[in-house]
Amino acid sequence: MLSRCIATDPQSFATEYWGRRPLLSRSGALPRDFADLLSPGMVDELIAERGVRAPFIRLAKEGDVLSKDCYLGPAGFGAEMPDQVDSAKVLGQFAAGATIVLQGLHRLWPPVIDFVRGMVDDLGHPVQTNAYITPPGNRGFDPHYDVHDVFVLQTAGAKRWVVHEPVHTHPLPSQPWTQHRAAIAERARGEPVIDTVLSPGDALYLPRGWVHSAQALDTTSIHLTVGVSAVTGLDVARAVVEALADDESFRASLPMGADPADQDEIIASVTKVMAQLVETLRDDATALSRAAAQQLTRRHADRTRPVAVRPLAALDAAAHADTTPVRWRHGLVATVDTSGDRIALRLPDRVISFPASCGQAVLALHRGLVADAGSLPGLDRADATVLIRRLLREAVVTPAAR
Repeated sequence: MLSRCIATDPQSFATEYWGRRPLLSRSGALPRDFADLLSPGMVDELIAERGVRAPFIRLAKEGDVLSKDCYLGPAGFGAEMPDQVDSAKVLGQFAAGATIVLQGLHRLWPPVIDFVRGMVDDLGHPVQTNAYITPPGNRGFDPHYDVHDVFVLQTAGAKRWVVHEPVHTHPLPSQPWTQHRAAIAERARGEPVIDTVLSPGDALYLPRGWVHSAQALDTTSIHLTVGVSAVTGLDVARAVVEALADDESFRASLPMGADPADQDEIIASVTKVMAQLVETLRDDATALSRAAAQQLTRRHADRTRPVAVRPLAALDAAAHADTTPVRWRHGLVATVDTSGDRIALRLPDRVISFPASCGQAVLALHRGLVADAGSLPGLDRADATVLIRRLLREAVVTPAAR
């Protein structure tokens, strides 16, 4: 999916642009446009027919987020929930110049769900997607920066984008643009790095921290903002520190009587702990690296979602497990531990145990094998049927197309 968004090859993007500088990609240089992801008709369908609720929608005008009662309301008999979209209110606000923001489309809209799943595969970082629908001649937000990388995909209409260099490089989620309002306002008055109009099919990559603003021209503008929450060196360091929780010497209390106002005393304590940390990192680097890697894997699993399962289809497939071909559930993070008397399949929320005889089959599925009960390695058809049935019911595998 990354190749749809960049007018260069993925390797060049990784080495020359990722986290470093913006990339403007025109539709003529991209393999296809983005109308299949979100068109004007799709926006109307989402607002009018899909029962969208807050916080999956918000409205903004001239830099301010509008009150929810401006566009939400009850849905009537049988759906007494006050946070659903009132399409007539949305129309009124949109006609008055408000930008519609559809948030979390990677959880709502099938074309975007599939697209984001592919972006996670290509980038290796968590990805989410919002849509911005801006009426002619209006803007939604003041110059600002994001704390995640973004790919802006123009799907309809046109929008002018003005991009300036960062005032705070590589900001973390705890370092929002509101902490640098004055510096951003000053930077926005200077010469931009990019001042361009995005037309349908154009794409713009912005690393986090790059200051930007956008304004629709004489037609309604629709664009997708694909946000990427990049894993950083600080995340790795935090994972290492979390791994130290297994070391009782780091869990021990510091001595009593420390004066929190005595900087020399505090510095001495910090220096002592840092020396202990350096020694532990030197002596136990392999074990700490393994534990930190497990922390990062769990964090990735918490921030991404595997492909959704279809419960009725999965149970029907389980009832025919002797003939149903299956594959590993796309995006499901797991490890297979074969070191004990039984196979341990460690999932983000639980551990499933299997007889040791299932090890070869479970490993093969985990590595991408598509198989049925007659082709799973290491098991006869009867045992393979039992294994497939359980994996289907546990949402570990999904039916594969024949």
